[in-house]
Amino acid sequence: MEKFVIKGGKPLRGQVNISGAKNAAVAILPATILARGKCIIENLPDISDVATCARILQDMGAVVRSINKTTLEIDTTHVKPIPISSEMSRLMRASYYFLGAMLGEYKSAAASMPGGCDLGQRPIDQHLKAFEAIGATTTVEYGMIRAEAEELTEAHIFFDTVSVGATINAMLASVHSNDMVILENVAKEPHIVDVANFLNTMGADVRGAGTDVIKIRGVGKLHGCTYSIIPDQIEAGTYMAAAVITKGNVLVKNVIPKHLEPIIDRLKSAGAQIEEFDDAVRVSCEGPLQPVNVKTTPHPGFPTDMQPQITALLCLAEGTSIVTEGIFDNRFRYVDELARMGANIQVDGRVAVVEGIKELLPAPVRALDLRAGAALVIAALAVNGVSEVEDIHFIERGYANIVEKLQGIGADIRYVDVRESTAQAQ
Repeated sequence: MEKFVIKGGKPLRGQVNISGAKNAAVAILPATILARGKCIIENLPDISDVATCARILQDMGAVVRSINKTTLEIDTTHVKPIPISSEMSRLMRASYYFLGAMLGEYKSAAASMPGGCDLGQRPIDQHLKAFEAIGATTTVEYGMIRAEAEELTEAHIFFDTVSVGATINAMLASVHSNDMVILENVAKEPHIVDVANFLNTMGADVRGAGTDVIKIRGVGKLHGCTYSIIPDQIEAGTYMAAAVITKGNVLVKNVIPKHLEPIIDRLKSAGAQIEEFDDAVRVSCEGPLQPVNVKTTPHPGFPTDMQPQITALLCLAEGTSIVTEGIFDNRFRYVDELARMGANIQVDGRVAVVEGIKELLPAPVRALDLRAGAALVIAALAVNGVSEVEDIHFIERGYANIVEKLQGIGADIRYVDVRESTAQAQ
């Protein structure tokens, strides 16, 4: 029951190190089941979703040992394909990756329907389509998803929509197929490539990740390995947006600039100055923010997970911006919270019209999901006054040590116990 108390109005200055990619980590950890051995996973973000994955693995019989805050040793030798409970599944959307990993390794998988942030309809039909194409029988009853197969066969799968989750689950389930599995109309995000690289490091034969077609040739057995996860492009983009909205100057370290290209493009259009290095970007902004039109699309387009953050930034642009959400139905719920801070945003379906204002106002707000929470933190950093952000457990699902990192670049932000502050007010 904690909240963030943020005294904004200070330019952020200094350097911040980006953690490993959340969206890669929550797929790679379930994939360790396919090794039936010992894996060491490095550069893990210290977030609650990673802790949840580790708990699920332990419940299944894995031995999980923490080497340090960002490295886990996972021995899946004695894992059993037991059903993933609703209690654990509801904690995060990515719990469904255990289905693909268990089906691939044991030809049997069961898990409760996944939870995570409420972003509108997020069906799993493309996951089930892939499982069935390689020979599994699937059922969804009483909130439990089951997949069973006598053998995993060759297949040619064309996804009806581009889906990150279905692409990864199909890769996990296909590594032990008896021949070639071809996936078309796949997602191409950097973490898709990272998962494929991890599978190949364990001995799989996955080719084409990052392109429109992925080919998986089944192999009989995988092995353990040591693997380091890529940096988190969304965490990097969030700190970049924070530097821009506060008119700061921040060196964002441990990044792959190529992964940030669509974010860099939109931030430059908004008035930011960005200098790229081998594994870092320097972000600054001196002049007024400019209005920008943004549309989220699958990679290599502008990422939907950065939409709330750039919308918060555009609240202070000198003009009208149009933000179009091309992925999720329900991603603009946070707009009402920004309105508490004085933002002028009109939403019509998947389109938001953002009329820039001179300044945002301090206010108590609530994080409604992971990226919406990050957007509210960004907005609060630009406010001349004290704002409070509650329900920060959403934010902690995807941002490692966010308070300490922001404090390190000059932000006045701290944790406060909600119950204590309420008692003091009374």
